Amino acid sequence: MPDLADLFPGFGSEWINTSSGRIFARTGGDGPPLLLLHGFSETHVMWHRVAPKLAERFKLFIADLPGYGWSDMPESDDDHTPYTKRAMAAQLIEAMEQLGHVHFRLAGHDRGGRVSYRLALDHPGRLAKLAVLDILPTYEYWMRMDRRYSLKVYHWSFLAQPAPLPETLIGAAPDFFLKNKLASWAKRHDLSCFDPRALEHYLAPFRDPMRLHAMCEDYRAGAGLDFAHDKADRDAGIAQSAATPLDTWKNWADDVQGAPVDSGHFLTEEAPEQTAQALLTFFAA
Repeated sequence: MPDLADLFPGFGSEWINTSSGRIFARTGGDGPPLLLLHGFSETHVMWHRVAPKLAERFKLFIADLPGYGWSDMPESDDDHTPYTKRAMAAQLIEAMEQLGHVHFRLAGHDRGGRVSYRLALDHPGRLAKLAVLDILPTYEYWMRMDRRYSLKVYHWSFLAQPAPLPETLIGAAPDFFLKNKLASWAKRHDLSCFDPRALEHYLAPFRDPMRLHAMCEDYRAGAGLDFAHDKADRDAGIAQSAATPLDTWKNWADDVQGAPVDSGHFLTEEAPEQTAQALLTFFAA
């Protein structure tokens, strides 16, 4: 990738070896360990506006998910197993162990939120607290995929199509695809909430055919094994249907808190002060 702006001045950089490849993370701050995970169409850079405030209270590990940003791209298989949220969660646990932390706090947005709640379900003893930003469980999304949902999150089905269909179509105009997608999810429906330097971080992987393939593998896993893993938990009695997002999460966990943020999908960039304060309040309690 080309040289990109450093949006985490004073933070360290780590490439952490795991059995499935290296994980890249920015590190900084002091206090209990807090792992931050980004979502689709972005990288670890999405946390750059809230990291300084969180670093006043926590030791931050701001990672790129496997296949994203500067983390290694695991070789996939017919079932897209390395890109399941179960496999990603296990790799991130391994990375945190390499850094000396077997127990930590965790916050995840979008795809990172899916890795985060899967980590909590599979390895509950690892976490002190978990925060997920602007998602419902994968199972809930697929089961609600009616006309309205399909139009809103069409990329779930599109990116999950067999290779090389989405890779080829997006690869023909990667900047157009990403900018259109980012603007459509922002509250103001434009790119004004994004630091132009951060936007370059997000564009770079979409211009890389191998990175683009890895991101599609993430969504293929979401349509297959991730759904199956969630369904198994739901069928075991962990969750039932609910009306509101907070009520839904109360069916997947015993102790749930939640609050709205005046923002579109990109909370950490559209409303960084409100998001940082909400996370500080939650994790410090």
